[in-house]
Amino acid sequence: MTTPGTEQREASEMATEPTPNAEARQPTGAPASVAEAPAQGLPGSSIEPHALVGENRPRLAVIVINWNRWADSLECLESLMRTDQPVRIVLIDNASADDSLERIRAWASGAESWESPAGPLGRLTRPPLRKPIPIRELTDEEALTARPGQELLTIIRSSENRGFAGGNNLAMRHALNDPAVAYCWCLNNDTVVEPDAPRALLARMDATHKVGMCGTQVRFYHRPGTWQQLNGSRFKLMTGQSHGIGANVPVTRPFDPKKVALDTDFVLGASLAVSRAFLETVGFMEESYFLYFEEMDWSVRNRGRFAIAFAHGAIVYHKEGGSIGSSGKRGQRSETAEYYLLRSRLKFYRRNFPLLWPMQYPLGMWQMTKRLLRRQPAKAKAMMRALLGMSRG
Repeated sequence: MTTPGTEQREASEMATEPTPNAEARQPTGAPASVAEAPAQGLPGSSIEPHALVGENRPRLAVIVINWNRWADSLECLESLMRTDQPVRIVLIDNASADDSLERIRAWASGAESWESPAGPLGRLTRPPLRKPIPIRELTDEEALTARPGQELLTIIRSSENRGFAGGNNLAMRHALNDPAVAYCWCLNNDTVVEPDAPRALLARMDATHKVGMCGTQVRFYHRPGTWQQLNGSRFKLMTGQSHGIGANVPVTRPFDPKKVALDTDFVLGASLAVSRAFLETVGFMEESYFLYFEEMDWSVRNRGRFAIAFAHGAIVYHKEGGSIGSSGKRGQRSETAEYYLLRSRLKFYRRNFPLLWPMQYPLGMWQMTKRLLRRQPAKAKAMMRALLGMSRG
C-alpha cells in the first residue's frame, strides 16, 4: 500500500516508451560539453562562470545548505556555476562550527586556489572558475526582506542550525523575494551536477501542467555508473519504509520517465525542486522534523493538488550522507541518523496518519533489536531515546 495522493502525477513526460538516458549511451566519464570545453578567449587556467550573466533574470533559484563541510560546498558551487542556464544561487550556512564561511569567502575572492578532485567527476569542476566571484552576504533576518540583486552567489549566515527544512525554507523565502523566480531547487551540498542539469530541470517543470515537485537522476558520486535513485521513492504506508526507484541499478539500464514520475510517492531531498505556486499553496517544509521525512510530509500535504514531475535529463551525483552519516547501506548509518530517522517517522505518522502511529513503536523496537543483534549498542541506544521522546543526548 502506498501513500494516498498518487493519483495526480505528471502525465506528459518526454518519452512514453522505455529509453536509456542520453549519458547512458556513452561511457561514464565522457566529456560534457560545458565542463570540458576549453576556456576560449580566457587565460589558460580558468573558465568564466556562466550561471548568472549580465542582466538576465533567472527563473530558477538553487538552494544549497552548508554545515561544517565547506569543501563539499565549494565543489558543488564550482559545478553549478558552469551551467549555460542562468540561475540564482543561494547558499545558507547553518551556523557551522568550523571555518566554513572564511573558506568560502577565500575561494570566492580567489585568495584560496581551487583544485578539482581526482577521479572521473573532476571534469565537472575543471578548470577552476575565474575569480573573484561576486557574492553578497546577509544575516538570517536580512534574508527575509532583502530583494536578490545581480550577484552570482548570495550567502545567508544563519544564527542557528535550522536543520534541513529550516535552512531550505529560509533560503527559499529569500529567493522568492525576486518575483522572476518561478522554481526553487533544493540541492545537497555534497553533490555535483552536469552542466545542462539546470536547463533540463527548468524545461521539464515548464512543460508540466500544474507542476509542484520535481526530481532528477541522482547517481552515486563514488559510483557514477550506478543510480542512487531516479527521482525519488515509493513509500509503504503500513511499515513506514521507502524504496528508492532505480536504486543501485546501472545507469545503462533503460527506464520510462513517465512511469518513474507516476511511481514517485516523494522526491529525494538531495535534489528536489518545487514551484512558487506549490510553496504559496501547500506551504514550506515542516521544520519540526529537523532531519528526514520532510519530503514525505510535503508529498502528503500536497495530495490532490500539484503534479510530481521527473526531469530525467538532469543528472546529479551525490556523495550520500556526508554531514551526519545517513548511508543507505545496511549497518552503516550513524547513531545520529538512526535517532532522527526513527524520531521523524514517529512524528510523521502522528501528524498525518494518527491511526497508524501506534504501530510504529513495535516496528521501532524490532529495528532496535536488530541493531543489538548486530552488536551496535550505541545505535540501539539512540533509537531507544527516539522511541521515548528524549533528546539525542
